[in-house]
Amino acid sequence: QVQLVESGGGLVQAGGSLRLSCTASGTIFSINNMAWYRQAPGKQRELVATITSSGTTSYADSVKGRFTISRVNAKKTVYLQMNSLKPEDTAVYSCNAWVRTRLTDSVSLAYWGQGSQVTVSS
Repeated sequence: QVQLVESGGGLVQAGGSLRLSCTASGTIFSINNMAWYRQAPGKQRELVATITSSGTTSYADSVKGRFTISRVNAKKTVYLQMNSLKPEDTAVYSCNAWVRTRLTDSVSLAYWGQGSQVTVSS
């Protein structure tokens, strides 16, 4: 089994910063892409940022220049540094990881964190 445990959500004023962390544990051979998604009330889930195992990143246009995704492979951890937060960033943020649990696995499977509430007040 693989678990993803998130931390770092909370309440912050507009213009402030938060950092989310997500650590994978369990039977893991390798982790491929990792990502952060968010879902605001009444809205569809949105892909916020992704990072490959080699460190290539991509971002949603709405967060470019404000958010930074990073990972430490040795710690099986992905981070999301969120700066210049806006009220419209308020959402539940969830991490996602594509994991191979064994060398013999031909495909990776997607696993999800439990979700962290981020609330930005105006």
